[in-house]
Amino acid sequence: MGNDKTSPNENGFLNTVLKPHYCHNRESYTFFNKNLCVTLTFVVTSIKILVRRTNKVGDVMRVIAGEFKGRPLKAVPGKKTRPTTDKVKEALFHRIGPYFDGGDALDLFAGSGGLGIEALSRGMDHVVFVDQQGQAIKTIQDNVKTFSLSDRCDIFRQDAFRAIKAAHKQGRQFDMIFLDPPYGQVSFDKLLAALRDYNVLRDDALIICEHPPEETLQEDIQGYEYVRTNTYSQTIAVTTYRYKNQEEDYV
Repeated sequence: MGNDKTSPNENGFLNTVLKPHYCHNRESYTFFNKNLCVTLTFVVTSIKILVRRTNKVGDVMRVIAGEFKGRPLKAVPGKKTRPTTDKVKEALFHRIGPYFDGGDALDLFAGSGGLGIEALSRGMDHVVFVDQQGQAIKTIQDNVKTFSLSDRCDIFRQDAFRAIKAAHKQGRQFDMIFLDPPYGQVSFDKLLAALRDYNVLRDDALIICEHPPEETLQEDIQGYEYVRTNTYSQTIAVTTYRYKNQEEDYV
């Protein structure tokens, strides 16, 4: 008992690990073997938990740049929304900004509000957030409260087309529109037509459309100049248009 030498045994690893307690008694050997298993199981489980927690921290959505750079954003619970990843958001705003000298934005299908809040962080004056999902609206409200942005935004639980019509009735116009509808459920042609026809766009307004790469958006759309399409992954592409006011009220 208490011998520091590693005794020859068919389980050399056990003797090396437990050499201060090595014993020739089979019952003692079994006891230590069981404890070793319990100890290793506990260590492995602890490591798995730590890795999960680390991954969750790494997956947290954050504001990329500007006034609120690095601060975390609350995500919408469940799988009904598809948040724009930080990688895509960074690349997108690098192309369309990266910073703004004021202006108004409309974040349709807003989800957590990440795109609109990023725009506010980078200099936009005001953002209107619109989403149909109750959980999304609650998440936007929480994020807005966290960033103390209540005086720089409006939040509406509404269908996108009704929201566009309501903006027209209120005389609102925007410099930037974010369109990130559920994939395959909403027509971009109809959304772009509604934005144009209801006269809610200022001249040279940017319209950012997020869609699956396999969906090709039209380049020739009345009232719009096609800017570019960028593919960021196997599931995300972004097409950008610029509105050109033809001084015609379509409604």
